[in-house]
Amino acid sequence: MKKMETPELILASGSPRRSEYLRAIRVPFEIHKAEVNEWEHAVSGPDKLALDNARLKARSVGEGFPRHIVLGADTVVCLGDEIFGKPRDLEEAEQFLVELSGNSHVVLTGVCLICRERSAHIEFVESTKVVFKTVNRKTIRNYLEIVNPLDKAGAYAVQEASEMIIEGIEGSYSNVVGLPMERLQTELLSLGFIFDRLVFSRPDR
Repeated sequence: MKKMETPELILASGSPRRSEYLRAIRVPFEIHKAEVNEWEHAVSGPDKLALDNARLKARSVGEGFPRHIVLGADTVVCLGDEIFGKPRDLEEAEQFLVELSGNSHVVLTGVCLICRERSAHIEFVESTKVVFKTVNRKTIRNYLEIVNPLDKAGAYAVQEASEMIIEGIEGSYSNVVGLPMERLQTELLSLGFIFDRLVFSRPDR
């Protein structure tokens, strides 16, 4: 019997954090960053915005790789109805953190997995609640000297100096980093991927 080959995966993102997570579960993959103009406004809600952008990235790259499984993802930070994307500069990054200070917000990541040749299409949105400490501008500026906020939604990184600004997290930690690995592993398994072990387990609800 011929051994089943593991499908080939392409990550449609240049995010080093998403790449690190895929390497953690030992899945061979290539990186082909999607060159698209992402949607910035949530006409139908932030969850749809995240999913629309994830789908946009996956489809754009998938056109050139019809035999591969293409993974697109997009993360947004929401405080009520307000969406915090990637800050334009340090001044806006500081203002983002001032607004998030002392509040609970939601991090949403939309994920889209497609393969044109197999007519495969899986998509979902993961949500995680993040509680911020009440922090003053001095602490925020100190934080911004440690962490580069310009490539991060919400202007912060949960994996970098989080003790300065974050009180707690309810839900998937990896989702806040940018890729909800608990759910993603399950979906990749359904597409034929094989893991030596499940590195990420779903947190207790």
